[in-house]
Amino acid sequence: MDYKSILFAQDRAVATITLNRPEKLNCFTREMHAELKHAMARLKTGGARCLVFTGAGRGFCAGQDLSERATTMAGGAPPDLGLTLGTLYNPLLLSLKALEMPVIAAVNGVAAGAGANFALAADIVLAARSASFIQAFCKIGLVPDCGGTFFLPRLVGSARAMGLAMLGEPISAERAEQWGMIWKAVDDATLMEETQTLALRLAAAPTRGLALIKQAMNASQGNTLDVQLSLEAALQRQAGHTGDYREGVTAFLQKRAASFAGR
Repeated sequence: MDYKSILFAQDRAVATITLNRPEKLNCFTREMHAELKHAMARLKTGGARCLVFTGAGRGFCAGQDLSERATTMAGGAPPDLGLTLGTLYNPLLLSLKALEMPVIAAVNGVAAGAGANFALAADIVLAARSASFIQAFCKIGLVPDCGGTFFLPRLVGSARAMGLAMLGEPISAERAEQWGMIWKAVDDATLMEETQTLALRLAAAPTRGLALIKQAMNASQGNTLDVQLSLEAALQRQAGHTGDYREGVTAFLQKRAASFAGR
């Protein structure tokens, strides 16, 4: 596919997808969704072991491009936003959470609406100090989507999540770090350098084990303790049969650095 609204690059085992509509603060369009779907599928066979998401220009993603949507003010029938979520946003989020490699969001600027929640769906979020997160849905009479009502209460608690959703006030990267919404706020000038360092570190890790960690953490939010303990046992059984586990133990006993292959 000839991408027009995203960029895809791979350096060694790190793949980077850049939302590339800087003149529109990288707002989502149907074209962008199609390209993201294609790019996500490439990751399954391209040898990448870590994925980085970021945005071009001064913003990460300002959510849905509203100019794509017909409104009743224009005399047409109201759009079926549930259908849009079911066919575009929801599959994207589910594929992102199911991806069997670490996912880093490098939030370089404003992340609003679906863009904010798309970032929060990553496994680790780094944000430039000038970046901000805005649950902008309430400003146009909508409900937080793209996983917002799922991620926010679990990340920051119900009181803060409700305030963010109902008031739509921006939260700075530093406040997001203080609240536990993101992993780390970093200087603007070093965001991509720190992201690349972290991505290379994760790509060199036992990524099959990291994929199982993702599976366990994601499942824990809906499991009882006994169910989660059973899942941990099942996943640990899988991890114990990996080459990376054998390599990790062997390297430890031989007092050398491990060389993991991600299998």
